[in-house]
Amino acid sequence: MTGVVKRFGAVRALDTVELRVTPGTVHGLLGPNGAGKTTLLRMLLGLVRPDSGTVRVLGERVVPHRAPTGVAGFVESPRFYPYLSAQANLDLLAGLDGRHASVDTVDELLARVGLAGRGADQVSGFSFGMRQRLGLAAALLREPRLLILDEPANGLDPAGMRDMRALVRELAEDGRTVLLSSHLMAEVEQVCQDVTILSAGSVAYHGTLDALRDRAPAPAHHLRTSDDAAAGAAARGRVGIEVEPHRHGGLAVRAETADLDDYLLALAGAGVTVRALAQTSTSLEQLFLAATGEDG
Repeated sequence: MTGVVKRFGAVRALDTVELRVTPGTVHGLLGPNGAGKTTLLRMLLGLVRPDSGTVRVLGERVVPHRAPTGVAGFVESPRFYPYLSAQANLDLLAGLDGRHASVDTVDELLARVGLAGRGADQVSGFSFGMRQRLGLAAALLREPRLLILDEPANGLDPAGMRDMRALVRELAEDGRTVLLSSHLMAEVEQVCQDVTILSAGSVAYHGTLDALRDRAPAPAHHLRTSDDAAAGAAARGRVGIEVEPHRHGGLAVRAETADLDDYLLALAGAGVTVRALAQTSTSLEQLFLAATGEDG
């Protein structure tokens, strides 16, 4: 994707966006609501036409309103015929590609996404999270080289989220390329090698997670003490510690683990009692919030 611009009336949804995804990796697409993620994904699937710029997927230029060869996935949430079974829905989708989804193939895919034994069940009885899983099965039915997933962990419980992350890693290890959209830095951090951060339609960051970590500030913590004024004064002049009043009371502290440990020991030595300490965001979450203008 090179120099892509897309407007909807007066709104510039994508502003000269550049995106390159390394084959065989899991690439995270991050950004707050309204950043342009959905528009970008729709464009990669041929559902939205760019106003200017070039969109190529797997070396071929994307033709609007035609699914690119070797690509599968879903945007926002997958849709199915609720009155049909999972098997019938997948068979219909396979037919659009001139294929037939055998019972064995569907059973294998459903088992892989955590829906073993549900092929004969009507989709109307599926929870939102189960439909997310079925959407992934439908995408894998095309045997894609590039898999586009929009918030695939939506609606899943913690165990389901863990299984989804493991499956995404497995797909990349099998040689597939995965473009995974999310608004959660912590989620992307666990599965992605590279990341693109969108903010108000523009690319705020594009590169590896390792390079992003090198730029990240210290983690943020919420600290409550017996004497916040004295605790704030104790931080002055200390290297590696940033302390300011927290908007919900107490203190907001940014520090790496070793520096934070030294600071807490200093508070104890000064007779200041630590009543509560909670990490509110990781280093990468802090950088994500700063890059997207969400930290204020």
